Amino acid sequence: MALMNIPQITLNDGNTIPQLGFGVYKVAPDEAERIVSDALEAGYRHIDTARLYGNEAGVGRAIVNSGIPREELFITTKLWNDDHGRQSAFDAIDASLERLGLDRVDLYLIHWPVPARGKYVETWEALEEIKAAGQADSIGVSNFLPHHLQDLFDATETVPAVNQIELHPKHSRPQMRSFCAEHGIAVESWGPLGQGKYALLEESAITSVAQQHGKSPAQVVLRWHLQHDLIVFPKTANRERARQNIDLFDFALSSDDMAAIDGLEEGLRIGGDPDEIGA
Repeated sequence: MALMNIPQITLNDGNTIPQLGFGVYKVAPDEAERIVSDALEAGYRHIDTARLYGNEAGVGRAIVNSGIPREELFITTKLWNDDHGRQSAFDAIDASLERLGLDRVDLYLIHWPVPARGKYVETWEALEEIKAAGQADSIGVSNFLPHHLQDLFDATETVPAVNQIELHPKHSRPQMRSFCAEHGIAVESWGPLGQGKYALLEESAITSVAQQHGKSPAQVVLRWHLQHDLIVFPKTANRERARQNIDLFDFALSSDDMAAIDGLEEGLRIGGDPDEIGA
């Protein structure tokens, strides 16, 4: 798979991000180096991790051992809920960079707004300083709803480059996507395949399209994300599946295919309510 086949999306700060990447949620720390090394060998250059995942050090070792030039990689990590607040955010990025063995990340995200703590605006202001200091090229948020984003707009000068949210055909978030598009915020999909819930990959709207194109149901759903201009990073510990998940650029879904998959929307959420997480 030629690397040039992975589209780049230009963010609102002028930086670019590979539209397809590799996620390491629930990848065990002692397996992260091997799994990320396999992903890099398969052609992935965008890796999404987080302090919560406990595997930043393994990701860092895989980066070093890959021999891939740093400028060819796009690395995201995230600030966890108990690191909200100005000084805590500074300490958190320092610790993440140390574990990753990097002097900067390409993207740093606030993992959840945690409104009960009332510090996400202060934390966002700290991320502005982190970006200004060169520790993150771009800054963004994860799991923020429109009213959380509006608080950032009202209090600061920086619009998040991305909002990483739960998004899959059973919970396709059209209103959230429209809000982000209106404000120039790129949307990243977490849980893009439904994390095994709701039998998503067994839906006839997906399996019939997969059969038609000679692709797996997972490949069809990932292609659906790409054609909706979403940034997506499936996670798998299986080397062959990782290679399948990057093999998305030799076919396209028709408008009828897309509409059929769009029709699976039921508002079925995997994760928690962003207004309640951390309360």
